[in-house]
Amino acid sequence: MILPIITYPNKQLKVRSSEVTHFDELLHRFLDDMYETMISSNGIGLAAIQLANPIRVLILCIPDEEGNQNKEDLIEIINPIIHNPQGKVMYQEGCLSVPGFYEDVERFETLILHYKNRYGEPCILEANELLSIAVQHEIDHLEGKLFIDKLTYHRRKKFEKEYKKALKEKK
Repeated sequence: MILPIITYPNKQLKVRSSEVTHFDELLHRFLDDMYETMISSNGIGLAAIQLANPIRVLILCIPDEEGNQNKEDLIEIINPIIHNPQGKVMYQEGCLSVPGFYEDVERFETLILHYKNRYGEPCILEANELLSIAVQHEIDHLEGKLFIDKLTYHRRKKFEKEYKKALKEKK
């Protein structure tokens, strides 16, 4: 089922998500709905809080060289913890909760991620490039942060101005 994605400036996006303790059928159904919602919205990642569910769950499906997102490449990440982040990289990010806006954000180039899968089994992921960036972007959501929160003062002011202008044009 495709679920509604909450968008900026919805205050729910500022909520810090809670640890998952039950790895049950309800969680599995929600993960399946998250995937359908992300794919239907042309996203590569989605955090549960973007669907108004404040639990430490995110999914990622990085496109292949042809730009296809294959379900077998889907990574379901529950209760993530970043270890050994290294390097710095700038990447132009967008967000399903801040539609139509893209900004350069500095992230770690590589990291090791400890997390649980849908069955509560411990997993480790070594991430670099786009996968590393997407992991950090989605974990920020779990902490109640958006990519626009990482902008410099002047870039944030520019974003706010562009956002207000875009809202007026929609009316």
